Amino acid sequence: MTKAKYQDVLNLGEALNIQNGNVSEENGVLKIKGTANTPYEKNILWDKIKEIGGDNPSDIMANISVADDSIYHRHVVKSGETLGKIAKHYYGNASKYQDIFKANSDILKNPDLIHPDQELIIPNL
Repeated sequence: MTKAKYQDVLNLGEALNIQNGNVSEENGVLKIKGTANTPYEKNILWDKIKEIGGDNPSDIMANISVADDSIYHRHVVKSGETLGKIAKHYYGNASKYQDIFKANSDILKNPDLIHPDQELIIPNL
């Protein structure tokens, strides 16, 4: 029953390709374990858990580790995106685009020129 309640979390985990995943249910508590690629992916899993179960759910226990915490995430640029839009998405603040630009100075020479399919490092702030 609890597993069905949190099925969207499990689906998200599959979509994010969470590694070493393990899911079990014991006494009405869903226990999930796995490794997210980046802190960003871990955060969106937790956001989904809280969306379903509230800020402090008692019917789920999650142990999610991170494979690479040296960066916040890796982002593949889509058509129409700007560094400001990307910064707004990850940090909630478009003016943080300079942090993304600096972290990618090896491939970006101008913050106003990014191209679809470029993979950008989204740094930890």
